[in-house]
Amino acid sequence: MKFAIGVVFFFSFYALTSFAQKATVQSPDQRISVSLFSTQDNGVGGWYIKASRNSQGKIVEVIPRIDIGLVRSDQEFSKELKLLKAGKPRLIHEQYTALHGKRSACTNEGNEVIVSFENPSKAKMNVVIRAYNNGIAFRYEFPDKQGTFVIKDELTAYTIPGETSRWMEKWNAPNEEFYTSMSDSSIQKQQWCYPALFKLKDNSCWFLLHEADVTGAYCGTKLSNTNDASIYKLTFPDQRDGKGQGASQPTITLPWQSPWRVIIAGTLADVVASTLTDDVATPSVVKQTDWIKPGIASWNYWSHNHGTMDYKVVCEFADLAAEMNWPYTLLDWEWDAMGNGGNLEDALQYIHSKGVKPLMWYNSGGPHTDVGATPRDRLLTHEKRVEEFTKLKKLGIAGIKVDFFESEKQEMIQYYLDILKDAAAFEIMVYLHGCLVPRGWTRTYPNLMTQEAVRGAEWYNYDPNATLAMPVHNAILPFTRNVVGPMDYTPVTFTNSQFPHTTSYGHELALSIVFESGIQHMADRPEGYRELPDDAKAFIREVPAAWDDTRLLAGYPGKDVMLARRKNDTWFIGGINAELLEKKEKINFSFLPEGTKYKLTLISDGKHDKAFTTRYLVVDRSSTVNVPVLRRGGFVAVMKPMP
Repeated sequence: MKFAIGVVFFFSFYALTSFAQKATVQSPDQRISVSLFSTQDNGVGGWYIKASRNSQGKIVEVIPRIDIGLVRSDQEFSKELKLLKAGKPRLIHEQYTALHGKRSACTNEGNEVIVSFENPSKAKMNVVIRAYNNGIAFRYEFPDKQGTFVIKDELTAYTIPGETSRWMEKWNAPNEEFYTSMSDSSIQKQQWCYPALFKLKDNSCWFLLHEADVTGAYCGTKLSNTNDASIYKLTFPDQRDGKGQGASQPTITLPWQSPWRVIIAGTLADVVASTLTDDVATPSVVKQTDWIKPGIASWNYWSHNHGTMDYKVVCEFADLAAEMNWPYTLLDWEWDAMGNGGNLEDALQYIHSKGVKPLMWYNSGGPHTDVGATPRDRLLTHEKRVEEFTKLKKLGIAGIKVDFFESEKQEMIQYYLDILKDAAAFEIMVYLHGCLVPRGWTRTYPNLMTQEAVRGAEWYNYDPNATLAMPVHNAILPFTRNVVGPMDYTPVTFTNSQFPHTTSYGHELALSIVFESGIQHMADRPEGYRELPDDAKAFIREVPAAWDDTRLLAGYPGKDVMLARRKNDTWFIGGINAELLEKKEKINFSFLPEGTKYKLTLISDGKHDKAFTTRYLVVDRSSTVNVPVLRRGGFVAVMKPMP
C-alpha cells in the first residue's frame, strides 16, 4: 500500500462552536481533512461538512461549511436526519490511462467513508465522502432497491467568507461569458457557471468548485448566491432553458447515486494540474480505443463564416492541414449546401487524397433550439443516429461536431450521453459545441475529444469588447475552465477577423500549449500560418494536442500564465502576459529530470507584436532563462533531450 490510510472517527459528542463533530476523513497524505458536523448535539437534525487543509504546518479552513441534504417528491432528507453509522474507511486506489488531456497516466486515489442517515419515516440516505491529496468529493446515495421519485431540490450549499477572492462566470446556457473577479463588497448576487475559483485571504489555499460524473440519472447544476452573497447553493436548470423542453427537476429510480460534488484544493499549481474531475468519473465503457486519435484540425469558420458552402474554401483548408502535418480538417455548418466547383462527396474525396481526415458539423436539432442551421435533426433518436453514423463511416468521417444544446436538464444530459455512446459504437470521435462544461465524460467516453463551453476566438466575430478583454480572459481560463476538461477555444490566430486582436503573435502562438484540447482547432486562415517565420511554422507543425504531464510554472489569474507540458520525452512551455506592461519572465527548469541536457528552442516576442525572436540554448534542471515579453505578449519553448 503506497499510503497509510489516515482516517479517524470521533464518536464522542463533544461540542465544537456549539455543534457536534461526528466523523473526520483525511487524505492519504493527511493534508486535507473533511469533517462531518451536526447542527444539534443529539445527532438528529441538519448536517454539514467542513473542509480543512494543512498548509505548511498550519491548519486552515478551506470551506467552513457545506450544507447537505435532498428534498424528494415523497419526503425530505435534510432537517431531521439521524446519523446511523459511519462505515469503515477504505482506500480508493485506481490507475487508468487517459488518451488525451493534461496527463496520460492518472491515479484516482483517496480515502472514502460512507455515512448513513435516516429521516423520521425511517427512509435511508447515504453520503459518500472522499478526501484526496488535492481536494474532496462527495455524493448522495439512496440505497433502497425500488421506487421512482422526483428530486424537488438539492440543498448542497457552500458557505464562503466574503474576504475570499473569487473568479466566477455569470450563468449562461452555452457557458460563454467572461469571468468576473470579486471579493468583499464587490461580490455579486446571481447564478453562476461551473467551475468557480476561490483564493483564501492569506493565500494559503486555492480551491475550485465543480461537479463530475453527471449521468442520465440527474441533471447538471449551477451555483446560486441570490439569497445570501456568502452562500452558493446548488441549483437546478431553469425551466425556460432549451425553449422549455424537458423537466428542470430530475426523476430518479432507486437505487441511485448523485453526481460527485468536487472541490479541487491546494496550491494554484495543484489546482491547474488536477485530474480530479475525471478521476471520480465512471471508467471508460469503450473497450477498443485505438481509433481515438488526438490531433490538430484546420477550421474555416473563423475566417469564412459560410466557408463550408464553398468547395474551393474547403479544399484550401484541406491543403493547409496537409502542409502543416495536421491530421484533421473540419467541415462546419452548411456542408449539405456546398457548391462552387464541387459537392460534399467531391470535397471528401479531395480531403482523403491529401491524407487528411474530415470532421463534420451537426446541429443537435429538435425543439430545444430555434437555430435552423443545417444539417439539423439527424441525431435526435437512436435510429436516426445509426442511420447517419452508418453513412459517415462509409464516407471515412473521423469525427463530428454537435452544436446548440442550450440546456443541462436531465433529458439533455441523456441526449449528450446517447450521442457519445452511439458514436463510439461506430468509432466516431465527438466534439461538443454550444454545450455544458466538462463533467468527467472524457474518461467514460474517451471519444469525447473536446467541448466548447468557453468564450473563445469565435467571439472576435461577434463582440468588439472581446478585443480588449481577451488577454485577461486568456490568463484566467487555465486556472478555471480548462482545469476541468478539454476546451476548444479555437486558438492561435494571427490575422484579424471582424474585430482585431490586441495580443501579440507570441501570445497567440503560446495558446496552443496554454490551452488543452483533444482536438485543437487552429482557427486562422491559411495565409495566417503560411506567412509565419520558419521557426514558428515548424513549431505549430509539431505541437501535440494530448499530453503526458502538465505543470504550472508560474502565473496568477488574469495577469500571466506559464505552463509546461510534456509529450514523450519532449517538454513544451507556453507563457502569456495579459497585462499592459512589458515583463521579463524567468523560466526555471527545475522540473526537468536529473542528468539530462536539453536543446531549447525559444520563440518569443520580437520588437513589435507581429514579430518573433528565436533563440537556441542548451539547458538542464539547474538552468534559468529570462524571456522578455511585450504587453499582452507571450512565448513558447521546446526542450528536446540531447543524445
